[in-house]
Amino acid sequence: MPTPFSTAQSADLMLSAGSGAGATLGGFSGWAVALMETLGPLGVGFLVFMDNIFPPIPSELVLPLAGFTSSQGSMNIFIAILFATIGSVVGAILLWALGKWIGLERIARIAVKMPLVDVDDVHKTVAWFDRHGDKAVFFGRMVPIFRSLISIPAGMRDMSIVKFVLLTTAGSAIWNSILIVAGFFLGENWSIVETYAGYFQQVVIAAVIVFVIAWIVLKVRKRRRRKAAGTADSAADRTDGRTDSGES
Repeated sequence: MPTPFSTAQSADLMLSAGSGAGATLGGFSGWAVALMETLGPLGVGFLVFMDNIFPPIPSELVLPLAGFTSSQGSMNIFIAILFATIGSVVGAILLWALGKWIGLERIARIAVKMPLVDVDDVHKTVAWFDRHGDKAVFFGRMVPIFRSLISIPAGMRDMSIVKFVLLTTAGSAIWNSILIVAGFFLGENWSIVETYAGYFQQVVIAAVIVFVIAWIVLKVRKRRRRKAAGTADSAADRTDGRTDSGES
């Protein structure tokens, strides 16, 4: 049985040939289209807002569906993009506020208690965000997984709310426009967008996994070298002590 968040590849998400926006769609897609047809752009904004704070609702599915719904005359595509962007920004602001509330000191105390993480790692991460935070927020809005999460460190580092909103709006508008416009022109073939966006997400996930594994391997090797160096220094000190005792 398909889950509420089944992707477009599932049989229950396929469109009947020659059907319109009111066509029978199953699972989450059917509910999303019904919501957008009922609420119009407000429905788009709500779904995208939920995508920001509740990742199981995928924008890679919602946005092409919004474009498809617009292509059937249920709403204006430009208004759909506007409300999708508003939903993105409002959701991002909530996560920015969460990051600000958590604060850097609190997250640092938690991080150093984690295996393989030390204070130096926290400082390096903060320094990186201080140098590249603007680009991270802007481009992060177009990258699966990071799209929502990037708002939290921005809040932790007290990024200006004005700057944050401007960067988030710009990045979100680009991402939303690409997927909504693609869904609009593909019409009943809107699921193609979700399919390729899914490939992109898989690449991102694979890259994250590779990065994490590489980081763990490097940290383990570094700690082993430190331990070996400490053992060697201790042995040398004992040897020097015995030599000094013999000479005396």
